[in-house]
Amino acid sequence: MPGQEVGTEAELVEKLGVNRSTVREGMSVLEQSGLVSRGAGRKLVVCLPQYKTLATRISRAMILREVTFEELYQTAMILEVGVVEAAAIQADDKDIEDLDANISEAERAIDDPVQLSCLDTAFHALLARIARNRVMELAREPAAQLFFPTAEMICRHVPEGATRMVKAHKHIVHAIRKHDMENARIWVLRHLVDWKKGFERAGLRIDEPIGSLLAKLTSGIG
Repeated sequence: MPGQEVGTEAELVEKLGVNRSTVREGMSVLEQSGLVSRGAGRKLVVCLPQYKTLATRISRAMILREVTFEELYQTAMILEVGVVEAAAIQADDKDIEDLDANISEAERAIDDPVQLSCLDTAFHALLARIARNRVMELAREPAAQLFFPTAEMICRHVPEGATRMVKAHKHIVHAIRKHDMENARIWVLRHLVDWKKGFERAGLRIDEPIGSLLAKLTSGIG
């Protein structure tokens, strides 16, 4: 359980019957994973890992396995729809205020592809938080991290990309404000289809492995 003491290295050596270097290496891996931390007196305690760190590792694994953006897109069509449907049910007044604030910032950043892409990422993260389902929130994060550079590229190279993105966000929030699950679902699907079309219009192939596409995006090709 989080907060529970694991013990000192010396205690673990005695308890597990292994040498100190083995314990030290094992604890180092657990610390790096965010599963344990050093408490008072250098004692190790169990802690909850930060999901951002885990998501980064999973994102790297996707790149190593040569997952394509087509696969990410298909997954997003399931996860993002589930998120927005739940958000339409769960959203309260404060949630709507947060979404409205995001859109206001996005409108001010309409000519800034980097800032607008950051706000797009934050918008979808907000929806996941509003859905009040930690499994969905955790499940979508690894893929979401890989979508950011493509959103920036679309905003930069597709003339209407930025305005269509903000328009879709507005319709999604309007539906959520009314707790209209059906229209929220329709608009997030349109938003995702727009993303795919913009990706292809920018001259990139969606069936390429993530790693090669990210290399093109970061080098300014495409």
